[in-house]
Amino acid sequence: MTLQQDIIKRLRCKPEINVDEEIRLTINFLKDYLKKNNFIESLVLGISGGQDSTLCGKLCQIAITELREETNRQDYKFIAVRLPYGEQFDEKDCEDALEFIKPDKIYTVNIKESVDASVESLKKAGIVITDFAKGNEKARERMKVQYSIATMNKGIVVGTDHAAEAITGFFTKHGDGGVDIVPLYRLNKRQGKSLLKYLNCPEHLYLKKPTADLEEDRPALADEVALGVTYNDIDDYLEGRKVSTEIKEVIENHYLRSEHKRNLPVTIFDFYNM
Repeated sequence: MTLQQDIIKRLRCKPEINVDEEIRLTINFLKDYLKKNNFIESLVLGISGGQDSTLCGKLCQIAITELREETNRQDYKFIAVRLPYGEQFDEKDCEDALEFIKPDKIYTVNIKESVDASVESLKKAGIVITDFAKGNEKARERMKVQYSIATMNKGIVVGTDHAAEAITGFFTKHGDGGVDIVPLYRLNKRQGKSLLKYLNCPEHLYLKKPTADLEEDRPALADEVALGVTYNDIDDYLEGRKVSTEIKEVIENHYLRSEHKRNLPVTIFDFYNM
């Protein structure tokens, strides 16, 4: 088995999907999980205005709406969380995403003061972090806020991780990677785009340039620039298609270097054959 075949097997990405079936599978998964764990009343998700959170948010809201109708439990709710750092450059996209999703509840928490305070505290201790490291501070502060909201609403935190993100490790460990449930796991970027198109999402939300927008020295840096490879190339790789040797090497290097992000914390039994 080649490394490409092994990665595809691990991430469960299909070469082709039936869009309607994948939408229904995701919605049913969320509903079944909540019914099995009936102490959970809410799903909490940060909405950035990008493709992944827009898709995940829409599916969460559909699942919650159906669940209320099927169980007659009105305590079920989907909570969308806006988490800007100061002023967000694509604020209009966030507003459009929320209008498309129509969440039961929206909270907005500006993380700027908290992040800046953390950076300043580190500086006073003699640790001056880089702009890149500060970006990870932002991601972790956003996740901390979502867990606080989930705790106060008998909820769980939903993540937007998908195959094209998982393969590259393009997420912050214990930040946007620290969640309870990942409904999009298995889909690649173009497949997620096809689900949004089927759901009649405004086109500009799924055609926009993907960016984590964590760095201030390089604002709105495109994911594909940061990764050194396009999402089309990553999706081709995940679908088992042939890609160039150079592209293959970049993708596989990302995968191997980020293995720790996809695993639980290491124990002595992982390191030694005992």
